[in-house]
Amino acid sequence: MLKNINPLLNPDVLQVLAAMGHGDTLVLADANFPSESVAKKTTHGKVLRMDGANVVDAADAVLSLLPLDTFIDNAAQCMEVVGDPDAQPDVQQEVQAKINQHEGEGFKLSPLERFAFYDKASTSYAVLATSERRFYGCFILTKGVVPPEV
Repeated sequence: MLKNINPLLNPDVLQVLAAMGHGDTLVLADANFPSESVAKKTTHGKVLRMDGANVVDAADAVLSLLPLDTFIDNAAQCMEVVGDPDAQPDVQQEVQAKINQHEGEGFKLSPLERFAFYDKASTSYAVLATSERRFYGCFILTKGVVPPEV
């Protein structure tokens, strides 16, 4: 156990978060996402697991350590609802609330069409699989920088 680190952040996840650089992306995936096959194409090459956790709790844990990229407009992306691109399911609203909590109101989830999401996920640094059962609980977070202390 470590102090002040969310216990959902297991050693494998901590290592990946620390290894990621500015502009690298992390996929937070629901239980229906093809995590294993997509993860094989990523930089990390294998799926990270947070079994038993929902994606909202996973986002909360990850965002407690991972800064979002302030140099781009879409540092937080979600999978667009097929047939209803303006829809925002509860799971996406809940993750948006975690983003606001950790990063402020400036980061809005940007929807990405389903197959475009898969393509972008395949080029990510890593995929973190959760046990989230709600549909459209898939997100891509782009790592930012930690500024120097003034």
